[in-house]
Amino acid sequence: MISLSSDSSPSPSPSPTVSISSEDHDRAPSPMTNAPSSLTSSLSPPGLSTFHADLATSPITGGFASHMHLSPSSFTSPTRTQSVGSKYLRRQSSSVDEDAVHDALSPTHVSPAQLYSTESGRLFHAGKICIVLVGLPARGKTHLAVSLTRYLRWLGVKTHAFHLGDYRRVHIAPGTDVPDDYFLVNASPSTVILRQRVMAACKADVYRFFEEDRGQVAIYDAVNPTSAGRRVLVKEFRQRGIQTLFIESICDRPEIIEANVRSVKISSPDYIGWDEKEAIKHYLKRISDKIPHYETLDEPEFSYIKLYNAGERILLNNSRVGYLPNRIVFYLMNLHIKSGCVYFARAGKSTEQMPRYKSDPHLSHEGRTYARILTDTLLEHRRSEHTVRGTHGDNSPERELIVWTSTRRRTVETSAEFEKRGHSCRQRPQLSQMHPGSCDGLSGKELEKQFPEEVELHKKDPYRHRFPRAESYHDLAVRLEPVILEMERIPNDILIIAHVSVLRVLYGYLMACSPFDIPALDFERNEIVEIIPSAYNNKVKRIKIYGVEESETL
Repeated sequence: MISLSSDSSPSPSPSPTVSISSEDHDRAPSPMTNAPSSLTSSLSPPGLSTFHADLATSPITGGFASHMHLSPSSFTSPTRTQSVGSKYLRRQSSSVDEDAVHDALSPTHVSPAQLYSTESGRLFHAGKICIVLVGLPARGKTHLAVSLTRYLRWLGVKTHAFHLGDYRRVHIAPGTDVPDDYFLVNASPSTVILRQRVMAACKADVYRFFEEDRGQVAIYDAVNPTSAGRRVLVKEFRQRGIQTLFIESICDRPEIIEANVRSVKISSPDYIGWDEKEAIKHYLKRISDKIPHYETLDEPEFSYIKLYNAGERILLNNSRVGYLPNRIVFYLMNLHIKSGCVYFARAGKSTEQMPRYKSDPHLSHEGRTYARILTDTLLEHRRSEHTVRGTHGDNSPERELIVWTSTRRRTVETSAEFEKRGHSCRQRPQLSQMHPGSCDGLSGKELEKQFPEEVELHKKDPYRHRFPRAESYHDLAVRLEPVILEMERIPNDILIIAHVSVLRVLYGYLMACSPFDIPALDFERNEIVEIIPSAYNNKVKRIKIYGVEESETL
C-alpha cells in the first residue's frame, strides 16, 4: 500500500509495470507524432477530406490553418461530427459550444492527442478496465468521472462515464416521484426491484461499450457503499475479461462538501426547477441516509485508489497494475475540484502589419489600447459575477486571477496591465504558437506556388498535417499536456493570452472537441471566451470587449 501527498512529484511518464490484463490487442502501432505529412486515411477523423481553406489570404506566421479563413469560419458555426446513434442516455452535442464529454464515441474515433492506433482500438496493452467509483454523495465522484473521461479521451483512450443517476431518471417515468426509500439500504421489495432494473440497464450499456464500440475504460459512477456489492461487481466483470480499478473519494472537510452540494444543486438534473433551500435540504438528507450503511474500501485483494479531500492525499493498494492505471494516478495527483473559470483572450496587434514568426514584434499603440480595455472588461466582469454568486448564498471571497502568456512579446505586453493591478502573470513557453517552419511569412498564393502538394494534403487533414519543418495541431496538442494538467490543478481563475492556434487546442480539450472541430474554431479579438466548470459538463460564455473591432485571425 502506498500513500502519496498532493505535493509528491510523480514522473510525467510512469514506466510500465505489470500489464493489467493478459489480453494484448495492440498490434502494429502507428506513431502519430512522427508521422509524415500525409497520414493514412484510417488515422484521420471522418469528414476531414471535405474540409477546405481559402488560400488567398494572409501570410503564414504560425502554421497554415491558424491564419487561413477556414470554412466554417465562425466560432459558433462548426457542427460536430455525429457519433453513431444516441447511445448511453446522452444527446449528441450539435455545436462546439456544447461540451461533448458525454457523447458516445464511434469505434473508429481518433482523439486530438492520440499517439498511435491499434486494430482493437485499445492502447498501452491495457485491455478492458472498469473504474468503479466509491463514495458518499457530494464527495466529487461525478466531477472525478467527467474529468477522467475528458483526459483519457484526449490521450486516445476510448472512455465513457456511466452515471447511475442518469439511468434512474430514465427508468422513473416523468412526473413520477422517486420512491421515498430509494436511497435507503433497507428499501422495500418493489424499490429493490426498481434499483436492480436501473443497475442492470447501466451494466448492459457498459458491456455494450466494451463489446460493440471497442471501448477501453468504462467509469461506473455510483455510491457503491457496501463491500458485498463491490465483490459482486468484481466477480461479474472478471467473468467478462474486464479488470476492475476502484477509486474512492473521501472528504471530511465541511467547506468542500458544502461547495459540492451547492454545485450539484445547481447542475444536477435531479433539481431542475427546485427551490434552492429545498434542493440543498433534500440532498443533505440523501447523504445522511447513506452514512450509517457506508463501508469504506479495505478489501486487500482489490486494486484501489483512495482520494482524500479532492487531492490532498492519495493512497494506493495493489498499485502494480500497468501503465494506464499508473497514468490515471499521475492525473489524479494533479486533479482538484475546479471552481475557477478559464478565460481565453487574444494578444493585441503588433507594430508589424504582417508579423513573421522570427521577428517577435512589440505591441502597437492600438495593441496597448486593446490591452487596457481587455483588462478593464475582464476585471469588471469578474466583480459582477462575484456579486451575483453572493446573492445566491456563496459568501466565499473573490477568486484569485492568474494570467498565463507565452514568451512572445505580444502576449507578455498584453498582460502587463493585469500585472500593474496586482495579478500574477506567468510566461509559459508551451503556450507559443505553432511553428510555421518553411512557410514563415508566405502568403496563401506563395504557399500554393512553392508547396502545392502540401497544400492539398493540408486540405484533407488540417489537424494532423504539418508543412515542411513546421508543427501541426496534433504536435501542439501533445506539447500542451503540461499546461492542461496544471489547469486541472489550479483552483483559481486563469486567463490565457495566446495565439489563436493555442486557444483552439486548449478550448478543444475543455469542450471535448474532435480533431475536425479544432482547426475551424475562431477567436475574435473583441471578445473573451469564458469556460465555466461544473460537475456534469463545462459551459461557454462570451464576454464582449466594447471599443475593439472584430479582426482577422493574425
